[in-house]
Amino acid sequence: MNLLKKIEITAGENEEGLRLDIFLHQKIPQYSRSYWQKLIKQNHVLVDNHPPKVSDRIIPGQNIQCLIPEPETVETRPEKMILKVVFEDSDLIVIDKPAGLIVHPGAGVRSGTLVNGLLYHCKDLSGIGGRLRPGIVHRLDKNTSGLLVAAKNDHAHQSLAHQLMEREMVRKYHALVWHILTDDQGTIETFLTRSKKNRKLFVASGSGKIAITHYQVIKRFQFLTLMELRLETGRTHQIRSHLNHIHHPVFGDPEYNGRLRQLGQLSGQENRNFSKRLLSMLDRQALHAQYLSFQHPRHGKVMDFSSEYPEDLASVIDILEKNNV
Repeated sequence: MNLLKKIEITAGENEEGLRLDIFLHQKIPQYSRSYWQKLIKQNHVLVDNHPPKVSDRIIPGQNIQCLIPEPETVETRPEKMILKVVFEDSDLIVIDKPAGLIVHPGAGVRSGTLVNGLLYHCKDLSGIGGRLRPGIVHRLDKNTSGLLVAAKNDHAHQSLAHQLMEREMVRKYHALVWHILTDDQGTIETFLTRSKKNRKLFVASGSGKIAITHYQVIKRFQFLTLMELRLETGRTHQIRSHLNHIHHPVFGDPEYNGRLRQLGQLSGQENRNFSKRLLSMLDRQALHAQYLSFQHPRHGKVMDFSSEYPEDLASVIDILEKNNV
């Protein structure tokens, strides 16, 4: 394997006792902790010229040598598709993703993804994400609509990933959720881990990865609340899991109790029938990535973007507004 670069680090006194993977992530944060773990297991990291374990603890004065491989060659096939491009230059591209579009190939999915479309459109995505995720800095669930940024070169990718990790990238979502939130604003903070009942889902737990979501109520309807959510961390299914955890699942969400399960909690047949009518208009979760802001990797200017609701969500909210008068 050709090597992109070699990095040497000497551990300091204040770093004693840190796990090796955490130490490397803190020293070179443009690479994720999981990526460092992968390099350690592949013997691309040496400590005092010996291959270490991921869990080894740092001793002051140790010499750590890191060999950073070149990004993997992108092999995913380009496919012509219509993309709603909000902004594009030589460093990055901002897309307004429709619901139903998977972001990148994965198990059982090799085509028809946003990455396939980006490869056709851009021809020059960053390779840091590897064969299946070239250019992808952050993701949206298949049935979540809205704004997403992808990187065209490795410098842009590292800069955007660093902003994301340092919580400098601002991502705001709008969600229509079941029932009436009494607090106008608040924060949901839990650990998230995979559900033991369904490994595709995530649940709040006493252990796992810390997840923090800030929210603010936009408007209350008869039995639904429109709210804005800002991610401080970016865990898989974070918003959907968090809202289900506080018993306000996203309206229409088939995986996190957001469809017919909530009907029994509504008072009156009229509300239940109205709810079924709205659900028939929306075959997904009512979650939209409405706002995105970050610092441009090349010139440092703050870039901010907003997205209008797609037709299905806009229609539901329009009916709620008219019915709420």
